[in-house]
Amino acid sequence: MTTTSPTRTRAPRTAGLPSFEAQRAALAGVVAIPVTPFAEDGSVDPDTYRALLRRLLDGGITTLTPNGNTGEFYALTPSERRLVAELTVEEAGDRAAILVGVGHDVPTAVASARHARDLGAQMVMVHQPVHPYVSQSGWVDYHRAIAEAVPELGVVPYLRNAQLTGARLAELADACPNVIGVKYAVPDAARFAAFARDAGLERFVWVAGLAEPYAPSYFSAGATGFTSGLVNVAPSVSLAMLEALRSGDYPTAMKVWEQIRRFEELRAANGSANNVTVVKEALASLGLCRREVRPPSRPLPESERAEVAAIAAGWSI
Repeated sequence: MTTTSPTRTRAPRTAGLPSFEAQRAALAGVVAIPVTPFAEDGSVDPDTYRALLRRLLDGGITTLTPNGNTGEFYALTPSERRLVAELTVEEAGDRAAILVGVGHDVPTAVASARHARDLGAQMVMVHQPVHPYVSQSGWVDYHRAIAEAVPELGVVPYLRNAQLTGARLAELADACPNVIGVKYAVPDAARFAAFARDAGLERFVWVAGLAEPYAPSYFSAGATGFTSGLVNVAPSVSLAMLEALRSGDYPTAMKVWEQIRRFEELRAANGSANNVTVVKEALASLGLCRREVRPPSRPLPESERAEVAAIAAGWSI
């Protein structure tokens, strides 16, 4: 895959480890989170999944995150998560960098990370620890155990904990130089700006983890990439926002923001209850996959489907 590395000051290279130049560059862009389509019997649909990946790749997307939240990570079985990772690496080939989502307990996350490495993926994204009691030092220990198990891979913590300090991320990276980026998903641009500077603004690639709605404000504070579920529906729209943000053209970026605003409001409503549902509904309206999602999500009620279909059709896909 050919990418252009963003201009930045890099952390010193550690002897015996790669510099992760290509992985860092891949994070500084649209980091797509593919949906996981299901067949009529409820199983993962490999052929449809491959077709959706090809659509992303043909649309110019060069970084894919299988087993992300838009892919219903927590609703998939361990064997399904492995299958999704395998299909992604096979279908993408050298056309995209692969950032595999891993998580759950430490042994499960480590096994998933090693599986991703053995497949040929370049990076893993570590989902936020799902535990009612997360201490700051325990957060470091959790991520360190995973990162140390796969020193060959770039590691990207998925950060949703507003209590975590930037100093803790710096502590983790001191121990694990393969922690190269952060998917920052705390909905507070001022907190992000402070956190990034406390951790080391130039030390990591900062990815706006709340997708297009937050990308302009987070880019203004130092992010160079953003995640996207919307990209499943309209790759050109996500790339248009990226191009505007890279060039510092915030008026154009905000025009794209207005274009996607209603779609993202529908996804964010009721505590993001329909986050994946709305994306799959848009894809279903285009005839690209079935609308079914797994509990605790639910398909969009019939009365709300027409609005999503109209939005998707209006993007001239």
